Amino acid sequence: MLRSVIAGVDGSAESLAAAEWAAREAVRRGRPLRLVHAWGRSPHPPASVSARTARRAEAGRVLRAAVARAERACPGLRLLETQVQGPAVTALCRLAQDADLLVLGRSGRRGVGGLLVGSVARGVIDHTRCPVVLVRAGEGAAEEGAGRPGVGERPSERGPGREVVLGIDLGDPCDEVIGFAFDAARSRGCGLRAVHGWRDPSPLVLGPGEIGLLEDPRREEAEWSGFLTALLKVWRETYPDVPVVESVRKGNVAPRLLSAARGAALLVVGHRLSGRPRTGSVTHAVMQHADCPVALVPHFRSLARIGSWGPVGPCPSRSGRGTVT
Repeated sequence: MLRSVIAGVDGSAESLAAAEWAAREAVRRGRPLRLVHAWGRSPHPPASVSARTARRAEAGRVLRAAVARAERACPGLRLLETQVQGPAVTALCRLAQDADLLVLGRSGRRGVGGLLVGSVARGVIDHTRCPVVLVRAGEGAAEEGAGRPGVGERPSERGPGREVVLGIDLGDPCDEVIGFAFDAARSRGCGLRAVHGWRDPSPLVLGPGEIGLLEDPRREEAEWSGFLTALLKVWRETYPDVPVVESVRKGNVAPRLLSAARGAALLVVGHRLSGRPRTGSVTHAVMQHADCPVALVPHFRSLARIGSWGPVGPCPSRSGRGTVT
């Protein structure tokens, strides 16, 4: 069975934007788009047949609106509709087991902490091993900039798009996350910006040969830059048509990622799976505040954390990394 791109829809402006974004992504991947609407079981189920019929009718209306949005974006795209009775998180996680990608609206509310990611999105992210993309209202049509790709037409044939930004943790680089970002850039015909940031660790956790790095910031930045260049060498060779810009700078990682991703086509970060729901501080920040679509790519922590030596050479320090998970 051909794997699909899935978009969860609930009738909100965010979910309609997600349906449009997912339609464009399905075209890039040569996959069908499956639109899913789940209407949960109420603690007080409808007492009459007419009430249950009304719920199903509302679910059908939500799906029809999403179908119309997707078809306007990508005429001729193969569309599948799925209506599920039950908790949305459970239904989406089950369907995502056989999907390439799951796309959701980044719905939420305004509060003390700013825009909060919706409960369904958070629940799915915490419990699925499928890459998840979060989209805000207005991001579905805006991502490509100009023109709408049709079925069989690559976005790169309409000119270059905005760049893809990759948040990379050089202390624990992950092939799944890096590969996802390079694939996204190549399919869009645009460049990739790899961003790494770090903070100084406590001298108590450093070895004798590493303490000198704290006394020479330029040397420290050069070491990190060299490590990033070495790490990306094989990826540049695999994707020679993707221009890459490397950005390494000391400081808080989240603000730098948010700044780099302003106006980007996509921001890609890792989401570490550890056997229990866990979202790192940097990932949490970009989920909340990034003004472009955010892709969260799940991965497991490496069995051997990179210490003084990484897979391609010496790593500047063993602690104080800007973890993008």
